[in-house]
Amino acid sequence: MPDCPQPEKTFVSIIIPCRNEATWIERCLASVDANDYPKTRLEVLVLDGQSDDGTRTTIEKLQSRYPYVRMMDNPQKIVPVALNLGIAAARGEIIMRLDAHYEYPANYISRLVEELEKSGADGVGGCLKMSPANHTTMARAIAAAVVHPFGIGNAHYRIGASEPCWVDTALFGCYRRDVFDRIGLYDEEMVRNQDIEFNRRLTGAGGKILLVPDVVLQGFARDSLSKLARMYFQYAYFNPLVIRKSGGRVTPRQIVTPVFVLSLATTMALSPWFWLARWLLAAILLAYSVPLTLTAFATARRHGVRCGLTMFVVIPAIHLSHGLGFLKGALDFFVLRKRVTVAKASAVSITR
Repeated sequence: MPDCPQPEKTFVSIIIPCRNEATWIERCLASVDANDYPKTRLEVLVLDGQSDDGTRTTIEKLQSRYPYVRMMDNPQKIVPVALNLGIAAARGEIIMRLDAHYEYPANYISRLVEELEKSGADGVGGCLKMSPANHTTMARAIAAAVVHPFGIGNAHYRIGASEPCWVDTALFGCYRRDVFDRIGLYDEEMVRNQDIEFNRRLTGAGGKILLVPDVVLQGFARDSLSKLARMYFQYAYFNPLVIRKSGGRVTPRQIVTPVFVLSLATTMALSPWFWLARWLLAAILLAYSVPLTLTAFATARRHGVRCGLTMFVVIPAIHLSHGLGFLKGALDFFVLRKRVTVAKASAVSITR
């Protein structure tokens, strides 16, 4: 009997916001091209935020190699604007958001599309494997810290899962097109954490997000303590805005670091006058030092003693910068009731 014709694959639109990604954009697009999804059923929209480091020239050269890649301008320079411009221009029945700073496995597109279509989910996403940006001890310690539960909490896309599971957010999600018709586009106030806000809006409307743990993308961690601290400060700064927009819905991993920072600051300030404050400060530091030491020890066994010792600096830097960022955001968005206009958002540094 003749073979039955295979049904045509669903058309997928991939949206990649980028700005000054000359170091990474070629590797990103090469990994997309290496995917096993039919290129005739694929378009890649690269939304460039007025790069001035050669990114645009690189993309233009790559377009002759990858004819399904199209570069578009993002004059506002920020990610949620890029995503919304891309969605408006996209032709696909499935919208997939990627990041220029990552490499994607060969089954990334096909597996996520497969799970989206068979699971009934509204969105799906994979897990993240972080590699050091270079071979320094600091870079290796940072890469280990940002996927460790004590370093970054219980987000499954970072710490992994043994089987597919329903989650509250997805990393670089793959969504049905009609999701955006139902709940709207990305919030352009969210310079950071636009995925978290969007996914919270989706699950709040009854939508479902599936984590597919066997789909693992490759990321590269920051290479310095200052870049790491700045990134986590910015992430946390916009968390109170996410909470405000979602009607006060809070997750433990959003507030544990600001509670920690507030507790430290309060007990340190009161210690010169009150014995109870001194006792509480000692208790907080002891309670914190135990899991920190265990984490450092485990890292030393896996990555070497120097890397393990560096965790005593890296993890507190993550927690303190995240806590301070949240508190600053809480002041701005809850107390002062500030708004983030697109013009102001464009001026916010989102340097890696």
